[in-house]
Amino acid sequence: MGHGGDVVTELSNDHEEVEELFATIEELPAGDSRRKHYADQVTIELVRHSVAEEAYLYPAVREHVPGGDALAEKELADHATAERIMKELEGCEAGNPQFDVLVNRLMAEIRSHITDEENNLFPRLREACSADVLADLGDKVRQAKKTAPTRPHPSAPDKPPANKLLAPGVGLVDRLRDAMTGRGKDS
Repeated sequence: MGHGGDVVTELSNDHEEVEELFATIEELPAGDSRRKHYADQVTIELVRHSVAEEAYLYPAVREHVPGGDALAEKELADHATAERIMKELEGCEAGNPQFDVLVNRLMAEIRSHITDEENNLFPRLREACSADVLADLGDKVRQAKKTAPTRPHPSAPDKPPANKLLAPGVGLVDRLRDAMTGRGKDS
């Protein structure tokens, strides 16, 4: 993830990548160990995406979009639900019957969230912000994803300034853990 363009384009491209990973998981038979590999990939991408949204997108929505506080709070609640599911999924192997339950819950939650963002939040943000503001937000989101955590941390702060201060350090620890375990490496 890290495509270029304004914030809406950047995040919409992330959504497409996540949907491709979901489709790959759905194509594999239940119990196939590759499902865990792709679930880990999806988690990495979703966590990085969510952290970037929480640091830059939602504060911009609060600032620029009429009724933005309520919109941002709804999106943060969606993130919290998804993060709890990802945390449960983290310790679950593909052969565990709970794995499919959790993956299906995650896919339903994320697909609903994506639909809401793309059909409601993004159009309202485009209407409320200049092209320059949207481009600047796109740059900030891309930068945030580079240092963001790669594992779910449901109790971590999700609002500035605490999330902006803590995310890079947590991200570093997550990337070290990933490197040591091989998590997130293409097979």
